[in-house]
Amino acid sequence: MSEQLLSLEEVEQLAHDALVGAGATPVNAASVARSTQLAERDGIRSHGLMYVPIYALHVQCGKVDGQAQAEVVQSRPAAIQVDAKHGFAHPAIDAGWSQFVDAARQQGTAVLTVNNSYNCGVLGHHAQRIAEAGLLGLCFTHAPASIAPAGGSTPVVGTNPFALAVPDGEGGVAFSLDQSASVVAKSEIMLRARNEEPIEAHWAMDADGNPTTVAAEALKGSMAPAGGYKGFGVGLLVEVLASCLAGAVLSKDASPFAGTAGGPPSTGQCFIAFDPQAFSGSEFYSQIAALTSAISMQEGAHLPGDKAKQNRPTNIAEGVMVPQSLIDQINEFI
Repeated sequence: MSEQLLSLEEVEQLAHDALVGAGATPVNAASVARSTQLAERDGIRSHGLMYVPIYALHVQCGKVDGQAQAEVVQSRPAAIQVDAKHGFAHPAIDAGWSQFVDAARQQGTAVLTVNNSYNCGVLGHHAQRIAEAGLLGLCFTHAPASIAPAGGSTPVVGTNPFALAVPDGEGGVAFSLDQSASVVAKSEIMLRARNEEPIEAHWAMDADGNPTTVAAEALKGSMAPAGGYKGFGVGLLVEVLASCLAGAVLSKDASPFAGTAGGPPSTGQCFIAFDPQAFSGSEFYSQIAALTSAISMQEGAHLPGDKAKQNRPTNIAEGVMVPQSLIDQINEFI
């Protein structure tokens, strides 16, 4: 397979140009392109350039309004609501971000919800952004239904990930956790389907409810919840916060993130920030240091997010290899 080496700056520019070419405003495109670059930086390829043709196609077919201007309302001192207006999630989140962070610092905690939204990319990056502001970040986003309840066969909730990022007290991130309610993120199965690679038999079921190793068949069926009924429970928790609390549609009523069927997904997000100084003060950081040490000092153990951190120096310095076929596909929108 022919590949081309791209710097992270070239990754971001390519994504930006494709989105603008598809009909997004430069401001909206810049926010999504930044997210794309961060995904490639961390080696999370399933959320990087692979997604750009989908984003661009969705602008063209109307699943995403590339011209949308989000509306922000601060209904309470610590409650910020953003209506994404069926546009991209990233610029909508950006629109309410400064009020969200300011409110958390002033009130000790704050919540930012987004509705009429879309796929927000790597959820952990939003949590890390909160941590880099010196706050403890807890984030939730739901997705079109793909997980059935235990004992059932009809999907009700999406892969519905949550993310946690912990500040280190020095403007950085002590560690971050990002995991979905499913055994694996649906985007990973999409990537395997694109490359015609098999998946693990315990990742998903086909349309008849049988375990499958064929990625394309899995996309027609349902995702396996992590930990059985407990995974569905996590998905339900996220559903309540990112859908019901945010005022977004339920996962069961959201149109797919992939393909062109249906109108805008109208999904949502919920971000919560805590200022450690309002609670345990400096003791928070000493406790976090002791906690992380108890994990990292063990041979063979690692903190959540360590792999992404390890990928960054090389990808920043050397760039990333991108299939020429993907580059060609993206260039069709420019």
